[in-house]
Amino acid sequence: MVDQLTVFLENSEGRLAKLCRALADAGVNMDALTLMDTPEYGVVRIICQDPAGARDALTEKGYRASLTKVSLIQLPNRPGALADLLGILDDLDIPVEYGYCFSVERENAVDVLKISDPAAASKATFAIEEAGFKILTLADLQG
Repeated sequence: MVDQLTVFLENSEGRLAKLCRALADAGVNMDALTLMDTPEYGVVRIICQDPAGARDALTEKGYRASLTKVSLIQLPNRPGALADLLGILDDLDIPVEYGYCFSVERENAVDVLKISDPAAASKATFAIEEAGFKILTLADLQG
């Protein structure tokens, strides 16, 4: 499992741009970013090489930032691969809180999954690897 940077933002014009500028100024390069919003606030989830440093830099600038454990799973970049992965977890009754995907190369994609129960996450790791998928580290994203 890796640490994902989670940032809560007021849902106002320019706020995401300011967050990205603050990370850039701190020397943080993002490998992935996803944003969910409501009328009042947004939740930004970021995969980067130094999530603790990014959190500290943002906290110093007044952002509400925290770290969350997630799994990075490499899967083939083809129709049905994510369905196969999620089917395995569903068959094992392993609850997925949320997830998002990004592509790192034409042949492979990465799925980010939040599995909140540590015992279920351990069980999931074994099942995922047995099915031929690869669990990644942050270093794997750098090639």
